[in-house]
Amino acid sequence: MTDRTNPHRQSLLQDSDLLVIYRDPVTPPIPAPGQPGTLSNFTPKEPELFIAVLSDSHILAFNGHVDLGTGIRTALAQIVAEELSVAFDSVTMVLGNSFEVPNQGPTIASATIQITAEPLRRAAAQAREYLLTLAASRLSVERETLHCQAGYIHTNDKHTSDEQLPPISYGELLAGARHALKLADSAPLKPISDYTLVGRSTSRVDIPDKVTGKLTFVHDLRLPGMVHGRVIRPPYVGHDRGDFIGTSLVAVDESSVANCPGLIKIVVIGDFVGVIAEREEQAAEAAKQLKVEWRPVVGLPQLDNIEQALLELPSKQRILLEEGDLDSALATASHQLNRTYVWPFQLHGSIGPSCSVADAQEDALNVWSGTQNPHSLRADLARLTGLDESVITITRMETSGCYGRNCADDVGADAVLLSQAVGRPVRVQLTREQEHTWEPKGAAQYMAIQGGLNVDGSPAGYRFSSRYPSNSAPTLALLLTGAAPPIDIPFEMGDRTSVPPYRYPHRQILSEDVPTLVRASWLRGVSALPNTFAHESYIDELAYLAGEDPVAYRLRYLADDRAGELVKALAKRAKWQRGAANPSSEGDWRYGRGFAYAQYVHSKFPGFGAALAAWVIELKVNVKSGRIVVEQLYVGQDAGLMVNPAGVRHQVHGNVIQMLSRTLKERVSFEDGLPTSKEWGGYPILRFSELPPIDVLLLDRPELPPLGVGESASLPGAPAIANALFDATGVRFTHPPFTPDAVRKTLEASLSYFMDDVS
Repeated sequence: MTDRTNPHRQSLLQDSDLLVIYRDPVTPPIPAPGQPGTLSNFTPKEPELFIAVLSDSHILAFNGHVDLGTGIRTALAQIVAEELSVAFDSVTMVLGNSFEVPNQGPTIASATIQITAEPLRRAAAQAREYLLTLAASRLSVERETLHCQAGYIHTNDKHTSDEQLPPISYGELLAGARHALKLADSAPLKPISDYTLVGRSTSRVDIPDKVTGKLTFVHDLRLPGMVHGRVIRPPYVGHDRGDFIGTSLVAVDESSVANCPGLIKIVVIGDFVGVIAEREEQAAEAAKQLKVEWRPVVGLPQLDNIEQALLELPSKQRILLEEGDLDSALATASHQLNRTYVWPFQLHGSIGPSCSVADAQEDALNVWSGTQNPHSLRADLARLTGLDESVITITRMETSGCYGRNCADDVGADAVLLSQAVGRPVRVQLTREQEHTWEPKGAAQYMAIQGGLNVDGSPAGYRFSSRYPSNSAPTLALLLTGAAPPIDIPFEMGDRTSVPPYRYPHRQILSEDVPTLVRASWLRGVSALPNTFAHESYIDELAYLAGEDPVAYRLRYLADDRAGELVKALAKRAKWQRGAANPSSEGDWRYGRGFAYAQYVHSKFPGFGAALAAWVIELKVNVKSGRIVVEQLYVGQDAGLMVNPAGVRHQVHGNVIQMLSRTLKERVSFEDGLPTSKEWGGYPILRFSELPPIDVLLLDRPELPPLGVGESASLPGAPAIANALFDATGVRFTHPPFTPDAVRKTLEASLSYFMDDVS
C-alpha cells in the first residue's frame, strides 16, 4: 500500500475531480447501560467520509477503528480494493484521527471486520456502481456492457461494437467535477466467487515502517519546542473507588526540587501532581526528588483472598436465561455436581509503558496517543479541560501492546494538563511501575455452577452465575482533578459467553453485577474467557463421571452443528482417540491431554458471536516440583470468510502465546489492598523458550460472513490446560494461573482430602 500523506479532510470536501461517499454527521449513540462507549453529545459539523476516489485514481478509505497490531489496516484495504476492483497498493486506509474518520466507537470486541467494515464495504461498492454508471453515460453505452478492472472501466468481451472502446480510468471519469454521494445500502456487493484479493494472504502494510525505524510509535514522536513531563501518582495505587479519590493530597514541597536542572514547572490540581522539564531524564529526576505529603489511605478492600473479596461485594442479580424446571431436575439427578472457579486479576502488560504527546494552544488542543478509543478520549478531554470537542484533535499512533483498556488514555490526559500549564508541547511517558500498578486490570472473576448427571450419564441441569467486578474505568486525570466523581455503579460486563454451548435441558444463567475491587476494565477475552474456563472445565468433568470420552461427550451435546464440525476437524488433526495420548508416568512426570471449545460472544446478553475456536493440549507435569511443560498444541478456528488468512493465522498465534502466559504464569499480587506486581520480576510472563510447537487449523469457509478473530482463540486455552492436568494427575484445577507453586499446593490439598476421606 502506497506510503502517502493523507490530504486533510477539509480539502477533500472542497476539492474537485473526486468522488466521495459520506454520511451526514451523527451524534454518537448513548452506550447501553453498563456497556463501553463514548459519553458525548458532540455532533460534527462536517460529513463523515468513508470513501474518496481521487483524480489520480488513488483511493482513500476511512474507518473509525484503529489497528492495534491486529492487521486491520491491511484487511480493510483488501476489502476496499476488492469492491472497487483496484490494485491493493492504490488504497490508503485512514484510521484513528478523531476528525478524519467516522465515529464507530471503541476498537473492541473483535468487531472491526465483522461489523464496522460493513459500511466501508458498502461505500466502496456504491462508488464502483456510480463509476460504472458515469462511464456508461460518458461512453454512450449500456451499463451492463461495462465492468471494472484495475482502476479502469472496460467494455465486456461480448461488446458488439465494430471497434472496441478503450478503457477509461476512474480519474478520467471524475475530471472537472466534484461527486458526492450519501452512503446507501442499495449497491450490490461483489459476489464472493469473483474475489481476487479478499480471502488471499497479504503481507501486513504496517511492518516495513516498523522494521526500518520510520516514525510509527507514539513513543518516538518529537515536536518543535517539546518538553517532557512526569507524573507522581497518589498512594491509593490502582484504585478508582472511594472517598479518598481526588482528596488525599496534603502538600507539595516545591523547594525540594529547586536545584533540579531543567525544571520548568510543577503542576498540582487536586490529587494530580506532575513536573515539567526540558529533558526527559530531568523530568524523571525531578519527579523522584519532589516531596509530596499525602493523607493516609483507609478503607481499601482486603485482597489477600480474591475469592472471598469477590463474594463479599454487594451485587445486583440479572437473570439472563431460564429454561425448563431446573430445581426439579437437580433434585432428581443421580449425581449432583457443584463447582466454583476463580480467575485472578491480570495485567495487559504492555511491553512499552504508555506514552502521549499533547500540544495545548489557546484555541486548539492536539493530542498524539496510542488510544484504542480516539472519540471517547476526545470526549474525556473536553470534560477535563472545558474545551469544546470541536477544537480537540486526537491522532492515533502505534503503541507497544494493548489487548484492551491500558493506560494510553490516562497518559494522554496527563500530557494535556501539563501542556496547558506551560503552553508548549509536552511528552509524558509512564514508568514501568506506574503502568503495571495503575492500569485498569483485567478483572478477577468468580463463577459458580450447580448441576449434575442423570442415571444415563446425560447432563441433568445447569445453574451458572458469575461475578465480574468492573466499571467504566474513567480516565484517571478526571478522577484525580475532581473533574468527575468516582463511579460506584457496576458495569454489566459479565455476560460474555455466559451461556454454555451445550444442550442442558434445564438451565439458569445469572450475572451478579458487582462494583470494582481495584481499577479494572476489559482485557482480551473480557468475562468470556473466565466463563469459558468454567463451562469447559465442568463439561469435561461431566464426561469423566459419565465414563465417556470428553470430545465425544461434547459432540453429543453441542447445540450448533457448525461447532461440531470444528471439533471433529481439530480432533482429527490432533489424532485424538480415547485413552491416554502419552505414557502415564515417567519418574515424577505425568502426561496428559486436554480439550476445550468456545465461541466468543460479545456485548450485553444475548450479544453477538465472533469466531469459533478449539484447543487440544498435550503436556507433562512434574508432581514434585509442580512444573508444567506444554509439549504440543493444536488450535482450530472457524472465522467464516477470512479476509487475510495470514493475518488470521497471526492473530491465532498471538492469542495462543498470550493465553499460555496468562494460564501458566500471570496473576497480580496484592498486599494491604495494594498491587505488588510492579515490574516484570513481580509479574513474570511466558518466554519464547517455553513455547511449544503450535499447529493451527483454519477452516476455510468463504461462503459465510467474516467473524471477529482478535479474541476468540484465547478462550479454550485455560480449560484445555486444566483438563490436561486432570488427565495427567486425576486432580481438577479451578484457580489459574497454574504456577509450579499452585500446582504443588493443589496436588497436596487433593491428597490430604483423599486421605481424610479414606480414614
